[in-house]
Amino acid sequence: MHALIVVDIQNDFLPGGALAVPEGDATIAVANAVMPAFDVVVATQDWHPAEHHSFAVQHPGRRVGEVIEVGGVPQVLWPVHCVEGTRGAEFADGLEVSRFTEIFKKGTDVEVDSYSGFFDNGRRRATGLGDWLRARGVTHVSVLGLATDYCIKFTALDAVDLGFRTRLIVDGCRAVELATGDAARAIAEMRAAGVEVIESAEVLAAIGAAR
Repeated sequence: MHALIVVDIQNDFLPGGALAVPEGDATIAVANAVMPAFDVVVATQDWHPAEHHSFAVQHPGRRVGEVIEVGGVPQVLWPVHCVEGTRGAEFADGLEVSRFTEIFKKGTDVEVDSYSGFFDNGRRRATGLGDWLRARGVTHVSVLGLATDYCIKFTALDAVDLGFRTRLIVDGCRAVELATGDAARAIAEMRAAGVEVIESAEVLAAIGAAR
């Protein structure tokens, strides 16, 4: 069984959002187009407490983009974003959320961030996604969404580590790129770990062939 993991396509990550990913809204159409190809579609959703320790404002004198240590884990400092219950944390308008079988919230612990859809950044606590997929007989996963160099990368790497055959639908992702080349480096790291990198056209061709 093959599952699609739609990662963090939320308002705050779209143009005009608190932590806007360049062209982040381009992921919406790709996600909607490929969802029918999968047995199961799940989504992850950043869902932070207002005082989350990944927010630069929680660390006086620090700036967005700096890296500090929080609870023994390296932490990039971000603008306040995806605060639980806010408009910014909601899924993007136009995203076909009715196709989601399950939603896994992450980043809910004020003391640790959670880029991966499977674990927090310290790998101290699981979101439940891995067990949920296994319980339904999922062996293959494809990943798309936001952002290539953070939540996509860590979700894909953890999927491989957990034993899932993993594909990255690369044109369904966009990157933050705090440093030029971060997206390319993230994709190279995923490839090296065994992630297959494909385009949505390959998925859509499979849909057409099945009809």
